[in-house]
Amino acid sequence: MTDRVIKSDAEWQAELDPEAYRVTRLAGTERPFSHPGFPKGPGHYECVCCDARLFDGDAKFESFCGWPSFSRPGGAIDELQDSSHGMTRTEVRCHRCDAHLGHVFPDGPPPTGLRYCINGVALRFVPDAA
Repeated sequence: MTDRVIKSDAEWQAELDPEAYRVTRLAGTERPFSHPGFPKGPGHYECVCCDARLFDGDAKFESFCGWPSFSRPGGAIDELQDSSHGMTRTEVRCHRCDAHLGHVFPDGPPPTGLRYCINGVALRFVPDAA
């Protein structure tokens, strides 16, 4: 899946639930700990907007930060400088549809040392076929 997905604001609003729309299309942030027991294990995580593969299940780890965390991307994501809210961070977006996913921080586990802190509402878990 490398084709870009471009839709109007009205199309995104019609396809996504209000919270997914607010987070992915308006660069919002969901409440921390709003996805307890978020799936992990054999499988991968896709973008809720366009189904692009974003993270592999084996990169998921418990960071206790309140959002699903991954040590590395497993698909095409874009990283951009975000200077909102009076700080500089690295924003993570879906390469295929430009959905806001979350941010990446340099405080994750080895070997990458990265923590991709991702809004759970932006993800869909797809288990491996049995």
